[in-house]
Amino acid sequence: MRDVSFQLYSARHVVPLAPFLTVLAGLGYTQVEGYSGLFAEPHTLKRQLDDAGLSMPSGHLPLDMLENNLSEVIAVAQVLGMKAVYCPYLDESERPGDAAGWQALGERLNQLVKPLRDAGLSFGWHNHDFEFQPLSDGSLPMDCLMGAGEDLNWEADIAWIVRGGQDPLPWIERYGGRIRAVHVKDIARGGEGGEEDGWSDIGDGMLDWPGLFRALKACPVDIFVLEHDNPSDAARFAARSIASVKSM
Repeated sequence: MRDVSFQLYSARHVVPLAPFLTVLAGLGYTQVEGYSGLFAEPHTLKRQLDDAGLSMPSGHLPLDMLENNLSEVIAVAQVLGMKAVYCPYLDESERPGDAAGWQALGERLNQLVKPLRDAGLSFGWHNHDFEFQPLSDGSLPMDCLMGAGEDLNWEADIAWIVRGGQDPLPWIERYGGRIRAVHVKDIARGGEGGEEDGWSDIGDGMLDWPGLFRALKACPVDIFVLEHDNPSDAARFAARSIASVKSM
């Protein structure tokens, strides 16, 4: 497997961040993925990454910033050395309510591909669970978005596909050629993980990650990003999860 990355959203409660970056490097991480809460002072963050010996090849930037301040997105990404940018999420109030709305969103996102590519950045969508829950006509938002946004890459968050009620394997087969990044995380087994929103350290949960990695071998994945949405101990999650993934 390629070097694994760590989604820094998993450590959003760790303050200050710089010592934790050193911990990650000591555990064997070489890369991290950023999120919008970190980008207010990109030059400072870049120095901290450099000091820890880490790179940031990918980052999450919100839709509003992508559509209304693309020049800042590009500037932040270039300072931090990113190669890929992903739109990570929509608040419930922002989510389209029908297939036409999701198709329109896909078209809007697709318009961002060229200017980002011209700046040396690839662009795509990062999913949660709501894209896999049927609309009133039976269609699925993910199909609508990816169909209309034909040039978008996909950062596939496998555990959220499962939480959305879908088997991830057909989705990997359907859009595998567009999967350039994967979020690797795990869902706690029944009755466990209540204090961590039902997530677990990778390898301790219910997902068959060895089988999923085999399925993903055929995809052009550049980055595997380890993530836990709400760990009670980010260092524990980071240590246990990289050890588990490296053994698969």
